[in-house]
Amino acid sequence: MKKWECPCGYIYDPVEGDYDNGIEAGTAFEDLPDTWLCPKCGAAKEDFWPIA
Repeated sequence: MKKWECPCGYIYDPVEGDYDNGIEAGTAFEDLPDTWLCPKCGAAKEDFWPIA
């Protein structure tokens, strides 16, 4: 699964998920709810880009 980066530098890693916001480990970025926001800066999901 790919990692995704926010303009603020936060990296969403699907292996880790986003426990503090109820996203379980193993959740692919594409499977995050459309309402999910960057936990660091509040950016919308569509502001992220995939990284290697």
